Amino acid sequence: MKNETTSPLPPLPFANTRRPRRWRAPVLILLVLALAGGGWTVMQSKQQSARAAEAQAAKKQEKTPVHELAQGDVAAISARALSVSLPLSGSLAPLNQATIKAKVSGEIRETTVQEGQQVSSGQVLLRLDAADQRARLTQQQAMLDEAQARLSMASKNEANSQALLKQKYISQTAYDTTQNSVDLARASVKSAAAMVEIARIALADTVIRAPMAGIVSKRHVQAGEKVAPDMPVYTIVNLAQLTLEAPVPSAEIPRIRIGQEVRFKVDGFGARDFTGKVARINPTTESGSRAMLVYIAVDNGDGALRGGMFAKGSIVTERSSVAPMVPLTAVRTEKRGTVVYAVVDNKVVEQPVTLGLRNEDEGYAEVKEGLAAGTRVIVARLDGVKPGHGVTFSAPSSATAVATPPAAPAPKG
Repeated sequence: MKNETTSPLPPLPFANTRRPRRWRAPVLILLVLALAGGGWTVMQSKQQSARAAEAQAAKKQEKTPVHELAQGDVAAISARALSVSLPLSGSLAPLNQATIKAKVSGEIRETTVQEGQQVSSGQVLLRLDAADQRARLTQQQAMLDEAQARLSMASKNEANSQALLKQKYISQTAYDTTQNSVDLARASVKSAAAMVEIARIALADTVIRAPMAGIVSKRHVQAGEKVAPDMPVYTIVNLAQLTLEAPVPSAEIPRIRIGQEVRFKVDGFGARDFTGKVARINPTTESGSRAMLVYIAVDNGDGALRGGMFAKGSIVTERSSVAPMVPLTAVRTEKRGTVVYAVVDNKVVEQPVTLGLRNEDEGYAEVKEGLAAGTRVIVARLDGVKPGHGVTFSAPSSATAVATPPAAPAPKG
């Protein structure tokens, strides 16, 4: 028996084309699942990182100290002009004063004013007995009349002599003599007229008048006394303008210039401030000291000040423009330079600053760079407070207290 085998049929053409499509779908599914798994893994990683960062920030926040500040520990920067002053003291003296003296001798008939009274320019202060002066005026007037009569006679003789000379009855020498008599008579008239004027002035000087407006500070004579020429009778002062004479150490003179402002106080006027300006500087030092006198013009329109009062004040030697002013207690010197501790969003921030003019008496300094008006700074020396620390305030007003210094430096005593 013969076994026959039949050869297998060749594969159909479409069988090769369908086989790859059977495994492509699972591969795509696996790919999608892999991508989804990767995205989930990334999301989980990000969430874990965020949670770790939050935990680290919370941990750091727990470690950052928070300080409670008192009311006066923080102040806000204000903007104004700062000045530097030089203390001084001295006495006030009237700029205009006069000691009136008698010009003629005579007995005082009356005095019309007393010490402390206000007088105007030209007002009668004193009258002398004028009998002697009137008699002298009468005598001089008589001598003038006599001289004028002699001049009249000499003039007539000169006219007659001129006529005779023309007729050749007298010589030229005789005429010259007559003419000379006229010249002498004319000179006598001028001399007598001058003596009359002197006598008239002397008579007017028996009434003594005020040479200026002011206040009588001293009456040197009384009615019934006799005065001689150049004897003082009254002293008058004008208080509208005063001069403050203050000695200043010669080492400080280079800081003083004409026109600088001066502020001072006088005992008895409480907190009232008076002002003046430097008018003159003495070029030499006072004997026995190394101080120079500085003369300060003071306007005393209301007459409140008096001569001889003692004043204490200061000269403004330097003045800044309007700028932020920081208390010197807030300024710190670090290795990196000059800084202040500012409070920003309840955090302490180290702020570098550039300072200008300083006033140690007021305790303030001009800020040229680094701070603006309104910035809050720590003015107390709190060693435990460092940059980056948090702060709270015991009262709301303490965080908004404004550092407003006095408008002018208080005079040194």
